[in-house]
Amino acid sequence: MEAALRLADVADLADRPVEALSGGQRQRVWIAMTLAQDTEVLLLDEPTTYLDLAHQIEVLDLLRRLQRDGRTVVAVLHDLNQAARYADHVIAMRDGAVVATGPPAEILTSTLVRDVFGLDCVVVPCPVSGAPLIVPGATQPQPVTDGGVINA
Repeated sequence: MEAALRLADVADLADRPVEALSGGQRQRVWIAMTLAQDTEVLLLDEPTTYLDLAHQIEVLDLLRRLQRDGRTVVAVLHDLNQAARYADHVIAMRDGAVVATGPPAEILTSTLVRDVFGLDCVVVPCPVSGAPLIVPGATQPQPVTDGGVINA
């Protein structure tokens, strides 16, 4: 159990009751509990639900570290931008059927988002990670303002 607590970066929380922890700390503690079972595969259903953005990234960074250390991590994520940034492989589903499967850069397109979610969007490279970045509600690139100047 101690190794799992260290791996999930929650060893310092071992003496605290779960109800006294923040949402992100709780998620990491739950992940530590699954790691203590020493399985090769983690199956997670919406591990970032109800977390603020900082805690979402904290949990996703932990999952990426686990994956890089040799674990298989399968997670259901409804945030397409998070899936695009953190997943090696994405499975897009609609009405219980697989619509597309593959690397995020290959399958996360505006056509897929429209077909699966009925949402118009633009997909552009993320300026930080290079992963697909889905901008909902747009059908063409919108001008960016910078200090009152419109760049088009």
